[in-house]
Amino acid sequence: MSPYIVKSYRIKNIPVLQRVLRTERISVERLEIETSRSGGISMGLLKLLTSDPLAFALVAIPLLFSIIIHEVAHGWVAYRMGDPTAKWLGRLSLNPIKHLDPIGTLMLFLFGFGWAKPVPVNFTNISDRRKGLIFVSSAGILANILFAFFALLLIRLFSTSSSGIALTLVYKVCQYVALINITLAALNLIPIPPLDGSKILMGIVSERTLYFLARLEPYGFFIIIGFLYLGILNPIIGFFQWIIVTLISIVLP
Repeated sequence: MSPYIVKSYRIKNIPVLQRVLRTERISVERLEIETSRSGGISMGLLKLLTSDPLAFALVAIPLLFSIIIHEVAHGWVAYRMGDPTAKWLGRLSLNPIKHLDPIGTLMLFLFGFGWAKPVPVNFTNISDRRKGLIFVSSAGILANILFAFFALLLIRLFSTSSSGIALTLVYKVCQYVALINITLAALNLIPIPPLDGSKILMGIVSERTLYFLARLEPYGFFIIIGFLYLGILNPIIGFFQWIIVTLISIVLP
């Protein structure tokens, strides 16, 4: 499962990202979607669409493709490891319709929090189930990190180019691509079912702990929403953001 959030997780305490972007913060102030102190979402996409269509496009389009890439990566790795379920169901497609969940998309527009349809994976088709859990679950996170890396690379290249309306627009889109993908990757690293981090953990822990995580999964979604609303996950997401940005900065100093 891949929750997606329209939420401005500030990365102002990560100096290395500031250097990469050559800006004070990754988000553009005019387009920034603020988060309340409680950690709740202050604006959904529907409100953003009615108040600022340009800002809506700059957020919604990168968010949509980030989710698609995340989901396709899960299915592609599963397919390469012997499970053709996602391929049979047409989930290795870049067509957004294949991946959007109607209720999750509606929640995103109304409240700024939503989810995509999970890619179906039959781990009985993978010879090493634990290895499959680790590799398939990691694929979406790595895809988001790579997407963020290429966005930051484009920002670095554009920073040396002459200014212009089109170039400024592309620059802003790349900023949002980087922010969204770093946040998605960081969020999915949290080991609470059904986030990818929990599936990676399932591939490592004992059978007893694996059973506990599996039993927790039906309630995990509500736990995640509650923790996000209360702001409990914010420092954890920030920590994972710091790790991701630090790794990117090694390749893109």
